[in-house]
Amino acid sequence: MTAVLTNKMVVIIAAEAPIGVAFNTAALLGVGVGRHHDDTVGPDTADAAGVPHTGMCAYPIPILRAPADTLSTLRAEAAARPDVTIHDMHQVAQQARTYDQMSTTLAGTKPDDIEYLGLALYGPRASIDSLTGALPLYR
Repeated sequence: MTAVLTNKMVVIIAAEAPIGVAFNTAALLGVGVGRHHDDTVGPDTADAAGVPHTGMCAYPIPILRAPADTLSTLRAEAAARPDVTIHDMHQVAQQARTYDQMSTTLAGTKPDDIEYLGLALYGPRASIDSLTGALPLYR
């Protein structure tokens, strides 16, 4: 029997991001979601020889693309929904050399000055679909 996933996770990457930044952004967003939602990572498994394999994401994760200048609006729309969790990656984090530097710089950055490189959204399937259904896959 296959479990029915009532929640959905998506990653949205700024269309203008260079490929290395896009991959890094997707990876960092995935780590953030996994840290905050225990149900997103399945249990450890083993192959036929008994070799262990650590648990991986239990959800498919569509990687979508959107113009960078629309990510702030999308983030605000998602923030208006209490059932949606938002994880973001921005240029403040991308340019920082340490987490403390990023945190200090971000604390002094006005919200309108934050340039988002990507978002990860997690929540009920209907909410996520209504926010991101029109976005194309990242190809």
